[in-house]
Amino acid sequence: MDFVEINKPDPGKKTICIIAEGSYPYTTGGVSAWIQDIISGLTNYNFIIFAISAEEDEPKYKFPSNVIGLVNKLLTKPVEKPSKKIHETFFPVIESFHNDMMQKKDFSRFAEIFRYIHTHHYDPPSLQRHIQSFKIVTHYNSIRNPLYPFSDYYWAWRASHEYMMKIMTWELPQADLYHTISTGYAGLCAACAKIKYNKPVILTEHGLYNKEREIDIKRATWVKGYQRDMWINIFNDLSTMTYEYSDCIISLFEVNRNIQIAQGAKREKTLVIPNGIEIERYLDLKTETRTEFSVGIVARVVPIKDVKNFIIMAKIVAESIPNTKFYIIGPTDEDESYYEDCIKLVENFKIQDKVIFTGKADVRQYYRFLDVVVLSSIREAQPLVILEAYAAGIPVVSTRVGNVPEMLDYNDILLADPKDSEKLAQGIIYLYNNPDYRQKLVAANKNKVIQFYNKKDLIAAYDNLYAKYIGMYT
Repeated sequence: MDFVEINKPDPGKKTICIIAEGSYPYTTGGVSAWIQDIISGLTNYNFIIFAISAEEDEPKYKFPSNVIGLVNKLLTKPVEKPSKKIHETFFPVIESFHNDMMQKKDFSRFAEIFRYIHTHHYDPPSLQRHIQSFKIVTHYNSIRNPLYPFSDYYWAWRASHEYMMKIMTWELPQADLYHTISTGYAGLCAACAKIKYNKPVILTEHGLYNKEREIDIKRATWVKGYQRDMWINIFNDLSTMTYEYSDCIISLFEVNRNIQIAQGAKREKTLVIPNGIEIERYLDLKTETRTEFSVGIVARVVPIKDVKNFIIMAKIVAESIPNTKFYIIGPTDEDESYYEDCIKLVENFKIQDKVIFTGKADVRQYYRFLDVVVLSSIREAQPLVILEAYAAGIPVVSTRVGNVPEMLDYNDILLADPKDSEKLAQGIIYLYNNPDYRQKLVAANKNKVIQFYNKKDLIAAYDNLYAKYIGMYT
């Protein structure tokens, strides 16, 4: 299992296993910060972190004292135990499972598949090379793939199923409750834990994993034809299956909750718990007065944050407000080629003297003097950055993504469609030209964040949920 002990467990406390994919503790950002807040706030529980990663890395966070262990599982690492002989009875179960999914989205046979693979440690290559597997693939190719070459179907099946089969061989640490922070591969792990240990599973979706993967797949150049369709369908099915095996399904806002229900989540399992921040850290920041107008984006320099869109917007604003400085506040090392593209864009626009990449930084130092915070993202859920800016007394201009329109009171002055740099610029220019309006926004936003987005309420809600569901299984 590669369990690394971090701190000694407190035997008087229940243990929560957090399952995170591609985030905590190896990547910074809103989701990772949220996980750190939950763990730090719930000192009455032991925590184990089960991280799913693409490669080895060093943690970016200092673990609180109640984190007792870390397991980092690599999707690219081969199965650790030798495969046993594959039982012929396994393949009819696979066919029945696929038929049930196709006809009625029934995932009940997944438990049987998991037990076969997990008990016998069937490794993906052995399964995929078996003649019965090939017969199943050719059969479903004839049903599902009438337009594309068989090779497209076969290699997409090989790639996608290898990860899922591998996950089913993994040993998960025993815990009193499993809390997965997405569907996808993390959700699949949670379903496996539920089957093996019969313990409660809670799912918190910050965004919608399958929709985010769909964006990635459609943008990818290496995937085409039916390969694209298969990957999208698999991530949709993994979401639905995670909903099936979860005892409680949490979203950050009502729109996403309704999407979860439309995708198969039972309404009675769903719940909305909004994000929260430690308001006191931002309310009383000592402000600095600067001669220039300061505009900032707080984001990792990665494509989904669309920092290029922010830079295009900066060029437009600079032409109308020459005394403006633009701050790109966040790590630049997560996608180095994208970062290089952003630097070249700044150079091409000849605004190097106006745009500053800070790298990873204490954002509160910038909240002291920023006049506007911008989000230019392609996709968001309920950004913590907006809540922080509100508490610090800074208005926000953003793309119309996730829960942002509601957070910005559906104010068309402050909202733009994704990729619409011109509209983002108009919002900033309006705030610059209307300081009285800006001050009214600041007062209203502070009141909103104090009333609805206090981290103390968030921590209390999860404390109650953990106790409730652990109690149901004892």
